[in-house]
Amino acid sequence: MTFDARDRAAADIASARRVLRTEASALEALAEGLGGAFARAIDMLEAAPGRAVVTGMGKSGHVGRKIAATLASTGRPAFYVHPAEASHGDLGMVTPDDTVVALSNSGETPELGDIVAYCKRFEIGLIAITSGAASTLAGAADAALILPPIPEACPMGLAPTTSTTMMLALGDALAVALLERKGFSPADFRVFHPGGQLGKRLLKVSDLMHGGEAMPLASPATPMTEVLLVMSAKSLGCVGVVGDDGRLAGIITDGDLRRHMRPDLLGLGAAEVMTRGAKTVTPNMLAAEALRLMNTMKITSLFVVAEDGRPAGVLHVHDCLRVGVA
Repeated sequence: MTFDARDRAAADIASARRVLRTEASALEALAEGLGGAFARAIDMLEAAPGRAVVTGMGKSGHVGRKIAATLASTGRPAFYVHPAEASHGDLGMVTPDDTVVALSNSGETPELGDIVAYCKRFEIGLIAITSGAASTLAGAADAALILPPIPEACPMGLAPTTSTTMMLALGDALAVALLERKGFSPADFRVFHPGGQLGKRLLKVSDLMHGGEAMPLASPATPMTEVLLVMSAKSLGCVGVVGDDGRLAGIITDGDLRRHMRPDLLGLGAAEVMTRGAKTVTPNMLAAEALRLMNTMKITSLFVVAEDGRPAGVLHVHDCLRVGVA
């Protein structure tokens, strides 16, 4: 690398660090400034029976689309409406049951005028995200979330950078605070994220386990000759031993067979070979958690038991790997 190239690289890195530090300090200031208006915004989003309608123009509109998507994916029905399109018929998409979240750095974006007036006319809740504390938008809002006066990271102070970062982060804060208040669970999250790697991470043990007739089961008195036949037929590397009460009393694995390898092994009963108190999992456990447990214990399968202790299925490590759970 030439001297000039090194200089250019150093200048580029210095510029990038300045941007990131400027935006990081803006987020710190934003966090410190949160107060009653944020709590009112959460109250409004939770209480409204309709949807969250997010709107904004230009870069604020791009951020608004992401905020709407985040709200929708975390249990709060939401969508984005372009303010200019709203003035030409899309206001019909907004109902009195909804809450509108309007983004404008200045708070004086003219394209927002009609949707703001519509909210006031039909008593639709309005949340503003703006830097303009004394702006028209902030004055009209039921909850005005004011961004701190941090300069844009652009050296000319013109390109939306710091302001849009704060808007985006504030949208995330709204979505996460709302989901925590509502008790939104991983199971709820999976309903909205069935695809991709995230969907795989949210699969439950019950989605992958072998249940019913596929379970390898035996009674405590079952001869080991029959236990071996069940283990071979089911091909899961284990057999669950079920007591007279229907509860899982123990497990026989390949390791148990090796530990009891002696001439009279086939003459023993299942209860004499089984491991009591073996680790089990529940059907509602995430498959990723069960996989981590198998890796930690260096085992290849786990019995799944219901709340009453009865066997509900068997999860094998290959079941997790086959669908990409990691």
